[in-house]
Amino acid sequence: MAATMYYEKDVDPSIIRGKKVAIIGYGSQGHATYNAHIKRYMKPGKALAFAHGFNIRFKRIRPPKGVDIIMIAPKGPGHLVRRTFTEGGGVPCLIAVEENATGMAKEIALSYAEAIGGARAGIIETSFAEETETDLFGEQAVLCGGVAALVQAGFETLTEAGYQPEMAYFECLHEVKLIVDLMYEEGITGMRYSISDTAEYGDVTRGPRIITPATKKAMQKILKEIQSGKFAREWIKESEEGRVNFNALREAGAKHPIEAVGTSLRAMMTWLSAGKLKVSDVSVC
Repeated sequence: MAATMYYEKDVDPSIIRGKKVAIIGYGSQGHATYNAHIKRYMKPGKALAFAHGFNIRFKRIRPPKGVDIIMIAPKGPGHLVRRTFTEGGGVPCLIAVEENATGMAKEIALSYAEAIGGARAGIIETSFAEETETDLFGEQAVLCGGVAALVQAGFETLTEAGYQPEMAYFECLHEVKLIVDLMYEEGITGMRYSISDTAEYGDVTRGPRIITPATKKAMQKILKEIQSGKFAREWIKESEEGRVNFNALREAGAKHPIEAVGTSLRAMMTWLSAGKLKVSDVSVC
């Protein structure tokens, strides 16, 4: 079933402009502890808005009755949301309603999304559960876990076969951006149109040998762990116990040979650092 989309014509921008809005948190994700700083202000008639559904989906936060529980999740980092807004554009947003205590929860979410530019690009209606589960799955199986593991395995395969680490870095990591940018702009078919026929033939004949039915089964298992709450319980327990395993895995990843090679090569690419944002350049959205 196709998603429901909303644009500027579907939204009343005066709703959010007539309210007092408090932004709690900092960085790419809010860090304020709910019980200590927010809970006492949650009175009937107020709205509690989230940018990600994790705490509601897995019941880490339990707002009181009478409070609207909504989500407005831009599909991009804060600095991108702000930049596109100031340029007259916008980043697509997701909205969701978990509790419609006032009867206006959806309208408030739409108005908030419009205020940060989302209605210019399109607002998609979802649920807290769908946003949380698909977001965690994408991070773990594809965008972060899948891509990073694939890049490292490719680098190791080439270097173990005797190829120069610098060549392995360029082929298995550096050029990922080229391919991802093409897919981002034109989809997978568009990417395949832009690459050589040799590359496309290798793609369609060898790709399925890397991402096999066994890989998809592993993905399905990961999704079930997310849906059941197993991953959430594991991550919460890990955090509560000092993140020993997490920190060890982070350190091991930072010591992978591809990182040393990459640091050296990126130092030669002055155009990379020239475009980097400083913390002072990032505005709160």
